[in-house]
Parts: sequence; C-alpha cells; structure tokens
Amino acid sequence: MVGFEVDWQHGAEHMGSRHQVTVEQADEALADDERIVADPDPASRSGVSARVIGYSPSAAAVLVVILVRRKDRPGAWWGANGWRANSTERRTYEEQSEQKGSSDE
Repeated sequence: MVGFEVDWQHGAEHMGSRHQVTVEQADEALADDERIVADPDPASRSGVSARVIGYSPSAAAVLVVILVRRKDRPGAWWGANGWRANSTERRTYEEQSEQKGSSDE
C-alpha cells in the first residue's frame, strides 16, 4: 500500500496458485489512486486485516487484496491474499470512482 511496507512472503504462493493474481498485480491495486480501503476488513473475525479494492492495469481487472497488520513492525503489513473482484465489489469500486471523478470537476 502506498506509504506502507507490504511483505508477500506468506501470501504470494497461495494468491498465485489459487487465484492467478501476482504480487505485482496486487501491488498495482494497492497503489491505485481510486482504491477503496476498509480497515478493518468487514469480513475479518480478528479485526487485524484490511480489505483493499483497486484496479490492476496488468491484470486489466479490479482486484480485492487482503492485508494483515504486522505486530512486529508498526505500519507494515503482511500481504495475505488477492483475487479478482466479484460484480458487487466492481460496482462499489466503479461507483466510488465516478463520485471522485465528479467531485474533481
């Protein structure tokens, strides 16, 4: 995430094999100026993860990226997972992007 360190050592293999999303694509979604950040992730039971929805140009898709707050390094994150957004998540992203676009005018 912009301004934060994300370490993918625990999530990269699963994300790639299970969801066909690369670390580079997830990092693009995290760097998206239009990204949506839900911290904490509303689906998290522990409350230590964040959900980011952002666009990856190299994947040509909106992605959902899950980050877990690191206890050993304040402000740093573990990259836990990532996948292509479903239709509801894409719609949320598109609606927020449209709202930002109209407020910039």
